[in-house]
Amino acid sequence: MNNPKQNFFLTNNNQKIHYKFINNKSQTTIIFLHGLMSNIQSKKAKYLKNFSNQNKVNLLLFDYSGHGRSSGQFIDFSIKNWVEDSRLIIKRLIKKNKIILIGSSMGAWIGILLIKYFYKRIKGVIGIAAAPDFTKELIWRKLNIVEKNKIRKDKIYKLKSSYNNFYPITKKFIFDAEKLLVLNKKIKCNFQVELLHGLKDSSVPWFYSIRLIKTLISKKLNLTIINDGDHSLSRAKDLKKLDLAIKNII
Repeated sequence: MNNPKQNFFLTNNNQKIHYKFINNKSQTTIIFLHGLMSNIQSKKAKYLKNFSNQNKVNLLLFDYSGHGRSSGQFIDFSIKNWVEDSRLIIKRLIKKNKIILIGSSMGAWIGILLIKYFYKRIKGVIGIAAAPDFTKELIWRKLNIVEKNKIRKDKIYKLKSSYNNFYPITKKFIFDAEKLLVLNKKIKCNFQVELLHGLKDSSVPWFYSIRLIKTLISKKLNLTIINDGDHSLSRAKDLKKLDLAIKNII
């Protein structure tokens, strides 16, 4: 078994991005894009390490700036930065291979934003509990005037999370994302698209994946709704669905 080597990648603005690359000398590399305030120690990331070794495909995992073991404070960044982190590390480390983008929650939004940069090299895209445009649709729209004004004045708003903690929401986090919204667009995909969503997802409603079908224009698109699935989709039976989705692409 090929053990992943831990490394740090330096971005253009001198952030150290923690990454692991499993090289199984394959023509295909899976790239995992984790969710908001998550990292590459998750169950899905661990599952993908096993999958890549068992199926002899390459795998790239990394923590965005301000996440996991990467440098920086979360509150100093936004999805704009995390898309750029992702674009740079893929461009520099995965020069020739076909790629499969697997995005979890916010990571799926990042994956969609990466399509334009790597269009000809993408073999497939997988969205797990995809959360496109969540900064506007699921956060900003639900805040009251007092909360919005607090953010506009550059103060941190603590948004309760379903994981018994909170997300520190900043002005940069909300407004940097305004130019990156995708649900109002049509994105042509000449590759396989697989979407997985739990019906009991309390963080991102399952119909976000339905909305995403109208954005990602593909002749090869599958949506798998998991009746008792939550937002993380990290149970063994959820990961079997992910296994099938990857194999559909490979």
